[in-house]
Amino acid sequence: MSPEQKLDLRQGQSLVMTPQLQQAIKLLQLSNIELAAYIEREIEQNPMLERDEGEKPERGDSAEPASRKNNEEPTDDRADSFDDQREPNAADSLDPESAAFANQTENPLDTDYDNQWSSNSLLDSPAVAEFGGSRGGSSDFSDSERPFDQTLSQEKTLREHLLEQLNIEITDSTAKAVGRYLIGLIDETGYFTADIDEVAATLGCRASLIEGVLDTMRQFDPPGIFARDLADCLALQLRERNRLDPVMACFLNHLDLMARRDWSTLRHLCGVDQEDIDAMAAEIRALNPKPALAFDHPMVQSIVPDVFMRPHPQSGWIVELNQESLPRILVNNSYHLKLSRETHSKQDRDYIAERLTTAHWLVKSLRQRAETILKVSAELVRQQDAFFTHGVEHLKPLILRDIAAVIEMHESTVSRVTANKYIATPRGVFELKYFFTAAIQNSAGGTAHSAESVRYKIKKLIDEENVNDILSDDRLVDLLRKSGVDIARRTIAKYRESMRIPSSVQRRREKKNNL
Repeated sequence: MSPEQKLDLRQGQSLVMTPQLQQAIKLLQLSNIELAAYIEREIEQNPMLERDEGEKPERGDSAEPASRKNNEEPTDDRADSFDDQREPNAADSLDPESAAFANQTENPLDTDYDNQWSSNSLLDSPAVAEFGGSRGGSSDFSDSERPFDQTLSQEKTLREHLLEQLNIEITDSTAKAVGRYLIGLIDETGYFTADIDEVAATLGCRASLIEGVLDTMRQFDPPGIFARDLADCLALQLRERNRLDPVMACFLNHLDLMARRDWSTLRHLCGVDQEDIDAMAAEIRALNPKPALAFDHPMVQSIVPDVFMRPHPQSGWIVELNQESLPRILVNNSYHLKLSRETHSKQDRDYIAERLTTAHWLVKSLRQRAETILKVSAELVRQQDAFFTHGVEHLKPLILRDIAAVIEMHESTVSRVTANKYIATPRGVFELKYFFTAAIQNSAGGTAHSAESVRYKIKKLIDEENVNDILSDDRLVDLLRKSGVDIARRTIAKYRESMRIPSSVQRRREKKNNL
């Protein structure tokens, strides 16, 4: 059969990921802190975007929206905003399966420029969802103040502290250069785990020179720095205190026995009684196993909730977005009008039009992001109402499909919304992913249990066990099955290890020693 060329006309459907849709999906999976940084970059690159420097709307106890009441019509300068009163449709969803989002276009040259500013902030999007009361609230996309961590004074780092000692203790220029290189090889805990021969080959010097400089630097402050492992780190600190005798050295060589609370074997190896063992163990616990952390002070990044949840005065719950951490931006239509009138080059006019369209799409994506996060969070709260009311034992099994089916979105959209997002509740701050747990079947055929509630039951049973009746994993299986949890022994062991709970043998040994 000879090859031939021909034309065929075929009709098919495919999902087109426009740049605007890709941008909306990208914004959806960002946390509020990451979103603020992204908006800052966009403002720098897009002259049509402006940061709203107006006053933040006050957050009150009223359930009515702070932006406008339900019976008010949007003003002219809000013409581009979504109507809060209409029901969300497929076009509002960030669901990749919806192509309607990509079909909406704007003609920037047909924009009404009678108003000086066109505000496209999230003030018109719903920011509060209530259960048991009216729906309302307001979004605040105000620019946050200067972060507090930028006002803190800079503390001396471990490297600076070690370099000061190096310049004092070592005068030879070659040895000093080696010392500076070795300082860069210690890990975040202060240990030196590099191979001496490899370092010597890299620097092109003798291994004896490396060892000599290392021995000198092992005496630096803080004690334990440049240790090769945990036992070496503790030995350096004990030597600094003149407490490293042969018995203590033997104790340090068997730290694994101390971790297992195997005191009888330690007494036999060290040749001392239990009183001496207890004294040495207490002395070791007072040492610092990670000496580098005493000088390096990383900034503690507190969790900033993306969603707030509080009880409704009448009944149910109120779910609202964290208005303080959301950016508030405007589209400067007057600046666009001025540039359009003064620009005659087609290339420049096309660029200005593209920047304005991008600005409108960004603001629209922000509103859709807020609506989607609020919708998913509200449904999570509704389905996990028993957890918020009664505690972790009542956390129900939940998967992404359960939420996606109710709010009529794709599972991937729900996954992006719950990634890196936190909700502040009366029971604490939780990641939205926390509420999605696997189901463990009920032994009596009733409602399934969530994996998190089973972990809580295991921990509760172990905390309440008696020193004379330590619960093995098999006993835990029997007790949980009596309470309606059908679980295997290996699952018990996996959950116990994930909670850092030792085995029954180690718990029995530890509790007897604490008597």
